[in-house]
Amino acid sequence: MPRRRIALGLEYDGAQFEGWQTQPHGRTVQDVLERAIACFADEPVATICAGRTDAGVHASGQVVHFEVDRERTERSWVRGVNRFLPPQIAVRWATGVGPEFHARYSARARHYEYWILNQGVRSPLLDRRTGWVFRTLDVDAMQAAAAHLLGTHDFSSFRSAQCQSASATRTLLQCDVQRISGSLVRVRASANAFLHHMVRNLVGALVAVGTGRHSSAWISQVLHARDRTRAAPTIEAAGLYLTGVEYDAQFGLPPSAAERLILR
Repeated sequence: MPRRRIALGLEYDGAQFEGWQTQPHGRTVQDVLERAIACFADEPVATICAGRTDAGVHASGQVVHFEVDRERTERSWVRGVNRFLPPQIAVRWATGVGPEFHARYSARARHYEYWILNQGVRSPLLDRRTGWVFRTLDVDAMQAAAAHLLGTHDFSSFRSAQCQSASATRTLLQCDVQRISGSLVRVRASANAFLHHMVRNLVGALVAVGTGRHSSAWISQVLHARDRTRAAPTIEAAGLYLTGVEYDAQFGLPPSAAERLILR
């Protein structure tokens, strides 16, 4: 009998883990998830995710797939795997998929949000949930800068030195900045795929504009320079959330969670 391929939707608090990708010490989201699935399925599993989040990065719409011999209902996969997961990780949905589905390579777009606490004093309650900028941000200037980033470009100026992607060309489908409340600023970014640290580097550059260090047009100069040293420092991981992954409707996955606000 052929092995069954299962897709899961995950939500997790990345502050408790050293990123997604498995490590020898076992303190990653992938390690914890695979142990939980193995306990429920009574067989070892290997998972593949849509986006390999870094240490401290959160997710409300991560998607993974794996193959097993064991047959379970979709509801059972959710309840059963969650039974073996810590409070910081939860399976939100599960569905059987065909062998043509691949969590990473079938994805058409990834959606991220970065949340900034923009006030003079840090908040212990939002520690490891938001990035903190104490200088007042000019959101209109940030939005004007973000418009320069849309489209297909070489994003070498916004990739980390450790990025292993063969090409730095990506298509940024959305990049907008909005003040959600008096002290919370949200940056939303969507692309066909992202480079290592790309979202955090983009947000770092937008913050440099928002605090008045650079004009909105400066970000276009940085983009076309294709030189990481020309850009702003990488902003901290705490405020970054993978909020959704889009796939063709033929796969029958639940709708993307990208429009859901992470903080209220």
